[in-house]
Amino acid sequence: MPDSGHLGTTPPEQRPTPPAVLPDAPAPSAPDRQITPTVRHFLAALHPPVAIPRPPAPPPSTPRSAVSAEPDTSAAGSAVPATSDATAAASAVPATHTATATAAGSALRRILRGPTGPGTSSLSVASRFTPALPVPPPPAPREPAAGQAVPGLYHHPVPEPDPVRVEEVSRRIKAWAEDEVQLYPEEWEGQFDGFSVGRYMVACHPDAPTVDHLMLATRLMVAENAVDDCYCEDHGGSPVGLGGRLLLAHTALDHFHTTAEYAPTWRESLTSDAPRRAYRSAMDYFVRAATDSQADRYRHDMARLHMGYLAEAAWAQTDHVPEVWEYLAMRQFNNFRPCPTITDTVGGYELPADLHARPDMQRVIALAGNATTIVNDLYSYTKELDSPGRHLNLPVVIAEREQLSARDAYLKAVEVHNELQHAFEAAAADLAQACPLPPVLRFLKGVAAWVDGNHDWHRTNTYRYSLPDFW
Repeated sequence: MPDSGHLGTTPPEQRPTPPAVLPDAPAPSAPDRQITPTVRHFLAALHPPVAIPRPPAPPPSTPRSAVSAEPDTSAAGSAVPATSDATAAASAVPATHTATATAAGSALRRILRGPTGPGTSSLSVASRFTPALPVPPPPAPREPAAGQAVPGLYHHPVPEPDPVRVEEVSRRIKAWAEDEVQLYPEEWEGQFDGFSVGRYMVACHPDAPTVDHLMLATRLMVAENAVDDCYCEDHGGSPVGLGGRLLLAHTALDHFHTTAEYAPTWRESLTSDAPRRAYRSAMDYFVRAATDSQADRYRHDMARLHMGYLAEAAWAQTDHVPEVWEYLAMRQFNNFRPCPTITDTVGGYELPADLHARPDMQRVIALAGNATTIVNDLYSYTKELDSPGRHLNLPVVIAEREQLSARDAYLKAVEVHNELQHAFEAAAADLAQACPLPPVLRFLKGVAAWVDGNHDWHRTNTYRYSLPDFW
């Protein structure tokens, strides 16, 4: 586990060390770059095996035939190894997709495995990005957190997040929310705590070198949710007038350049409500730690997010239920994309702009965002059904547009997720093989870790989510 940094006082944010070999300036295309043999193998597996405790042995008096020899794979708390997850999900995926996914999985494992045998340990690429730290004693085994995974959902379990980091991130983010940006009134404190953002971000960014780096992502995540809640949904949000509110909030991320007469009024507006205060503060921390290219990349993805908010709001105002493909197009913009796209900043390195802009990298990032957003649709399904009004999510849209029962529509949404997740992994494998440069390989691993951590947070956040009774 990387050093968690100073856990007492809050040290200044740490700027990632600029890449020495791959500058962000215009450079030759990837095929012309010098590629050494050591970067031709991605030695760190995207989904390391997770040791899951087996159920306790039955009392001696219990008949052996009455006890199952295998753990219950339907309980996500058991978090079965990735191979079991893939097997459990196979029945939810058409045979053609299963065959494609199997071939892609084999290619991915071949790329990730790299050389083995005597004399190959010095070829590890991943170790070059790990700070030289004293070897800590092995942690005591921790029971997986409670929570059930959606049956049939293709996913990978993650190790339990470091509790020291979780506690410290939780402490710092609450202090920031209360003291720096006055994010919520006292009566919302339980909801803020129930969000469990500390666990969320530690699980999603296992390679963050310090707690300071984790806080970059945590502030932005909380600010994004404040905008969603206060402008769009739970806490006074409305589709009416949303475009104007989002535009003004976006100027906290992408600064307004105007005349001397009007600039002071704009600056004052940035403190006028909690979402704008949160956006401004979180972005100020981020730009001090990120490169100019990373900051601009984030602004671009937030503009995509806001455009997705506006599409959903327009449909709400006209009481329109989109076609399934239209809904999925909206969700490609109104999704988690801004979160995994900053994985390099949080990891303390940079994926250069020309590598980030590659069409195959953009496909990987888009598929990761799409798959993780359908995870949200599935886990928040019952929560949204219990909320006032009609909330669009994938099962609801499938049920109405394809004339399916609620159960069949939900199960079909699981299949859609599984196909997107398999496509993400296949695209990542293809890119790792086509462009096996260290920052590309590390970024792909970071995005995959975010995808897995995002699922684990949804699974374990029983304060917010519960599953429908469809099984």
